[in-house]
Amino acid sequence: MATVGMGQRARGGRATTAGVLAATITAALLAGCATGQRPVDDGRGTEHRPASSPSAAGGSGGGATPDATRSATGPLLAVKIDNVGAARPQAGLDAADVVYAEPVEGGLSRLLAVYASELPEVVGPVRSARESDLELLRQFDRPVLAFSGAQRKLLPLIDRAPLRPAAPDDASGAYFRDVGRTAPHDLYVRPHLLLSTPPGAAALTTGFRYGTAPADGRPESTRTVRYPSVRFSFSWSPDLNRWLVAMDGTPTRTAGGKRVAPATVVVQYVKVHASAYHDVLGSNTPYTETVGSGTAEVLRDGRAYDGFWERRTAGGGTEFTTPEGAPLNFAEGQVWVVYARAGG
Repeated sequence: MATVGMGQRARGGRATTAGVLAATITAALLAGCATGQRPVDDGRGTEHRPASSPSAAGGSGGGATPDATRSATGPLLAVKIDNVGAARPQAGLDAADVVYAEPVEGGLSRLLAVYASELPEVVGPVRSARESDLELLRQFDRPVLAFSGAQRKLLPLIDRAPLRPAAPDDASGAYFRDVGRTAPHDLYVRPHLLLSTPPGAAALTTGFRYGTAPADGRPESTRTVRYPSVRFSFSWSPDLNRWLVAMDGTPTRTAGGKRVAPATVVVQYVKVHASAYHDVLGSNTPYTETVGSGTAEVLRDGRAYDGFWERRTAGGGTEFTTPEGAPLNFAEGQVWVVYARAGG
């Protein structure tokens, strides 16, 4: 079993320089309140509360929100998803084309799920956006971003970013509160009220390549990536031909009970440094650099492949290559990208 921590040096000679996570784990999540014209969420609190709904698995929604101007394929949907213990099991995670795992304050994590091939009935719990999300989402054509709010000083950057914000104040009818959950882990979105139809795989301008695996690689049955306050584990299932996800030692299932099982898992070593933003407790929000280059490990078909990643500009996708420079193909199906801090 291979294990890597957020501070561990990546394999290979091109590891990027380590950033510093200047955040301290806290004992509890604190609730806040919203002010201003857009919802504000410092990453730990709540914002405007839409009408309640009986459960995350059903209930009625509000009126549809008109789509923004669409490209040839139309915009895809990205949803910022809560990932503390109280937020699990999440809804709609299995339907995402790509799931990004990102470090946030206090050594915790959030997920950014990207939907292009299909839109599940419900996704959530939905939480706040981060500065890093804006850079990550630049690779897509004006995506719709579903999020609960953001740190107040970040809101102008979100409004100027080349995306369509879809927070509760932007599309209140698409959101509801699950009365079976406690705030702030109870906000859910109905994707079909943000997009009329999924845009299709052509909207996934990630730079990922799919196809035959490289000839080498090493057998790998279990892979673990540790953040200070969360542990991601991936176990190969020969029967399903997929990697079974577990977080903090518990199998990851959707709210409907389905195991989350991507075909490809990427451990991408990146620079992580302090940003200009803090939460209400004074903990700094880490910034994850997704433009640049570094080392990576790609897990597929029960094997692990060392390689490199490169994203030249924010408007481009991320290319993965073998040590010899050949494309490092992914297996067809869902992809999880776990950002791990590159060592010094």
